[in-house]
Amino acid sequence: MRVKRGPGPRRRHNRVFEQTEGFWGGRKNVYRQAVRCLFKSWQYAYVGRKLRKRDFRELWIVRINAACRENGVSYSKFIGGLKKAGIEVDRKILADLAVNDVPAFKELAQLARAAIQPN
Repeated sequence: MRVKRGPGPRRRHNRVFEQTEGFWGGRKNVYRQAVRCLFKSWQYAYVGRKLRKRDFRELWIVRINAACRENGVSYSKFIGGLKKAGIEVDRKILADLAVNDVPAFKELAQLARAAIQPN
């Protein structure tokens, strides 16, 4: 007589198949492949969460640099000037100011330029 293992394995399989919905080919409906691909997708997601932070910082720096050039100062001198002037604003906020509040960014650029010029 054949022994079927009950609802446990089917439940486990279905849990995996729900998470692999949308995968291509056997990766979505062959359990052994689905488990492998699911674990790999978790690895990609973990790495992606780290890369997202790097990508956003890169984007903010590009935006700040473009706004700095419009105001006649390089990015590195701008950041150095802000540090000397004692202005602590992170790059996310600076990039937002550069895009959405140009007059405020211009003020910051003037303060940074004044801080780096020798007296």
